[in-house]
Amino acid sequence: MITHPEKVLFPEDGITKGELASYYERIAPLMVPHMRARPVSMERYPAGIGKKGFFQKDVSKGFPTWLERVEVPKKDGTVHHPIVTDTRSLLWLANQNCITPHVWTSRVPDLAHPDVCVFDLDPSKADEHDTVRAAALALRDLLEEIGLPSWVKTTGSKGFHIVVPLDGKTPMGEAAGFAQAVGTFLVKRNTKQLTQEFHKADRGGRILVDTGRNGYSATFAAAYAVRAKPGAPVSAPCTWEEIERGTVDPRTFTLRNMAARVAEVGDVWSDMRRCKRSLKRAIEKLRQGSK
Repeated sequence: MITHPEKVLFPEDGITKGELASYYERIAPLMVPHMRARPVSMERYPAGIGKKGFFQKDVSKGFPTWLERVEVPKKDGTVHHPIVTDTRSLLWLANQNCITPHVWTSRVPDLAHPDVCVFDLDPSKADEHDTVRAAALALRDLLEEIGLPSWVKTTGSKGFHIVVPLDGKTPMGEAAGFAQAVGTFLVKRNTKQLTQEFHKADRGGRILVDTGRNGYSATFAAAYAVRAKPGAPVSAPCTWEEIERGTVDPRTFTLRNMAARVAEVGDVWSDMRRCKRSLKRAIEKLRQGSK
């Protein structure tokens, strides 16, 4: 049951809470498998995206008894994250005015060993489509050199997320260190266009190769999540062929065109979990290549 479905969450587009919930209900068969068992942080906008939103991690109070949660330690206490297991739990998030669910790289019950490694390419400007596509392809090629297949999705913002499926045997700290090393290696190959400087003032207009999504409690926008931006763009899985052809930009897909997209191509990430890899050989190859 969605309360106040008439509430406008995207004022420039007239998109209501009811329309957001309907999107998540339709996309759930594709989205839930990618989210299942991952701790969720909710990006909530009770007054719509025209007003300031907030992140909520803890659901210690005001949640239904059927909603699965996981208790994880934090400094000076614990956090009870919600867990999406099915359409009903995804719709519960939407009913909290959660526009974007953000998820961990690991899943319950083994949160110490991630099953994906995530790279976030973040341009300094929103219109650097050709440059960020080239960066994504360069990262794909580097990962292939060290024996790792990768998948790509739009961020729904300015860049792309590149994801490597893991076998769940690498400790989170080691996976985070690997991602950082890959980012460093990639930046050394193209220092004019890429950087690892987090602050925009230090980037010099270059694209940030952000590897910080791989640490403990760090999150990234879930696959198929709507972003809290005008037009309701979606962080949508796409193909490397689409990136090569230049037919997909970071905000190509939206809440209102995803139904047609899914009807045409289905879930282009459907085979990802069958391609899980160990990082042992990749770490060694990267070490040899960086000497």
